[in-house]
Amino acid sequence: MKPIPSIVAIFILSILTASAAPPSADQVLTDAKAKASAEHKAIFVHFGASWCGWCKKLDAYLDRDDIKPVFEKYFVPVKLVVQENEKNKSLENPGAEKLLTQLGGPSGLPYSAFLDSKGALVVNSKRDGQNIGYPAQPEEIDWFVHMMKAASPRMEQKDLKTIESALRAAKQT
Repeated sequence: MKPIPSIVAIFILSILTASAAPPSADQVLTDAKAKASAEHKAIFVHFGASWCGWCKKLDAYLDRDDIKPVFEKYFVPVKLVVQENEKNKSLENPGAEKLLTQLGGPSGLPYSAFLDSKGALVVNSKRDGQNIGYPAQPEEIDWFVHMMKAASPRMEQKDLKTIESALRAAKQT
């Protein structure tokens, strides 16, 4: 087997790297709006970064077996990466920083917003002008519950309680 000439290897590597680039915030939001519209749901956008411990905690919470199906019953979750350090800039979704600003941020991460199926802001994670981030404190959990009710008024009480109870229990552990 002949060795691959270095120029060909560089070309193949650049194609693989380009295809691995994260999608733009516009593309992610366009896809989310189509899904939300078809499924009659709201969109939950949360912004995070690889260095953010609270962002990882929110991701893990939303991915829990008892939370994910309940949350996705009413919302199309979207995660966008912003504010990365130089080493991880390639993880950022192009245009996400602009969208973050349009939705009332930045004011710390994680930052979240609920949008209607057309992409219009319903409510963001700013409570009294301060970002709640990951809802860990009682007043932050209250605000997160308020956000869900505002974004999905048809959300069943038992489903709201599932999400709220899990947040309150997580705070105690």
